[in-house]
Amino acid sequence: MSSILEKVNQPQDLKNLSLADLAALSQEIREVLIHKVNATGGHLAPNLGFVEATVAMHYVFNSPQDKIVYDVSHQSYTHKILTGRKENFLNPAKYQAISGYTNPQESAHDYFFVGHTSTAPSLAVGLAKARDLQGQKHNVIAVIGDGSLSGGEAFEGLDNAAELNSNIIIVVNDNDMCIAPNHGGLYRNLAQLRQSKGMAECNFFKALGLDYVYVDDGNDMLALVQAFKQVKDTPRPTVVHIHTVKGKGCPAAQNDPEAFHFIAPGQLTNPAPAPEAPSYASLTVDYLLEKRRQDPRVITITPATPGAYGLTPQLRAQFGAGFTDVGIAEEHAVAYASALAKGGAKPVLQVLSSFVQRTYDQLSQDWALNNNPAVLLVHWGGISGGDATHLGCFDIPLISNIPNIVYLAPTGKEEYFAMLDWALKQNTYPVAIRVPSGPVADYGAQAQADYAALNKFQVVSQGSEVAVLGLGNFLHLGQQVCRQLQETAGIKPTLINPRYMSGLDEELLESLKQNHRLVLTLEDGCLSGGFGEKVASFYGGSSMRVLNFGAQKEFTDRVPLETLYKRFHLTKELICQDALACLKTLKQPRELAACK
Repeated sequence: MSSILEKVNQPQDLKNLSLADLAALSQEIREVLIHKVNATGGHLAPNLGFVEATVAMHYVFNSPQDKIVYDVSHQSYTHKILTGRKENFLNPAKYQAISGYTNPQESAHDYFFVGHTSTAPSLAVGLAKARDLQGQKHNVIAVIGDGSLSGGEAFEGLDNAAELNSNIIIVVNDNDMCIAPNHGGLYRNLAQLRQSKGMAECNFFKALGLDYVYVDDGNDMLALVQAFKQVKDTPRPTVVHIHTVKGKGCPAAQNDPEAFHFIAPGQLTNPAPAPEAPSYASLTVDYLLEKRRQDPRVITITPATPGAYGLTPQLRAQFGAGFTDVGIAEEHAVAYASALAKGGAKPVLQVLSSFVQRTYDQLSQDWALNNNPAVLLVHWGGISGGDATHLGCFDIPLISNIPNIVYLAPTGKEEYFAMLDWALKQNTYPVAIRVPSGPVADYGAQAQADYAALNKFQVVSQGSEVAVLGLGNFLHLGQQVCRQLQETAGIKPTLINPRYMSGLDEELLESLKQNHRLVLTLEDGCLSGGFGEKVASFYGGSSMRVLNFGAQKEFTDRVPLETLYKRFHLTKELICQDALACLKTLKQPRELAACK
């Protein structure tokens, strides 16, 4: 451990250091971050650019009495090091003991679980108003990156901050980058402010009624300390706009800040080779490029995360006018796609499951109510071992219960592209497709050219006694369950591919009553409000027993996927145990009985 960092365990330990020591400490922290993030993966470039600013904030302000709120948490690693969690960055045995995001359960210096963007101004306004209502005196500081300013909530929070007429400090970390390059008219003004060193007459922040301080070198310790001392205890809502370098101190991250925004373990020292096998993301890009060549009306839209869908800068250029990155603005993206479809274009909006949560009103009002035939591709949907802020298990209840939207669950490659083909050709429905996860494969699902006969399920294999509905990603789990039941109990179940998450094949479900006593539903998502509950409701007045398998309604946080599958009984062995236990309670095919 270095000599300065060795002495710093809490923010108060910074108070007696010189500016030279603070600068040296920043470099030591930067080296720790590079080593640790390369070992574990994580947000590298955004954290490297905000080291000096974090050290300066904790030097000037008095956390946790002064409250610092981090937007999206992509720049919170130095904050964690300075607030009692240093060992989690120095000791490999403790690397995984903390979240990659702010977490109130870890420290009194963290006020919110935050992993989604554009939130800090709104959260800080709430803290400041609560302080004022109670007659308290302390600073409230919101930290937000320039990329996050494109999100609607950021504008709403900044707009309302001006109404406070009391202390709130918004630190805008401007590195001229989102995850990918910024998009939107706001960024022209930020460029003007950088070029004029904060003196441009046109000033977005001042136009909102906020006081304004500019720091041209946001990685210079003296300039930062002076700026923060200037605004400390201010009685006015104030923006401190600092110009930083994303990826500072790491040549690879500085040269390619998009690729090194978030890295996989070992990416710095052992760059991953180009994948030999295609992924659903790469195949989707190839498919959309070909559709774009055939039809200039085709356009693909992403909200600030093109890399997640395999859209590299080179591939984005190939789309030409057929590609739009709206920035961090999922709400706008949905309305934009809906209007594109209304205007005769063929829009395909690609969104990560955990980010589509921000768009409920637009999905409902701007898209579904208007019944416009845009296409929504939902990536990374499913139960995962990720952080509580980035779970992909809630999209099924969210999307499938909105009227008019047809939400499709392909099981593999052939079915996925057949559904996408149909979605682009038809002009009747708003269509969402949950992109399959895992290796590209097919699991016996039968693709068809037309999905307009809504809610017609596919019987993959005919049996009796037990019917297994394996939705989307979990059709292969359904196949395993069927084999297990046949091998262990001599039962040959019926295996069904539901295809549709937004409706039921009532005719097929009704027919199962003739020679089935138990229906199992398997879904890679949250059970509450999900697909299985629809099936259970359908059979509610009958003697048919239904067991639903999926995720419970909870925020899991970095729980290994294998652990979750066992907890939720999502293994072939546990599902079969539950099914056989239930069957034992059913002495007669039509008898009502309770199943655990």
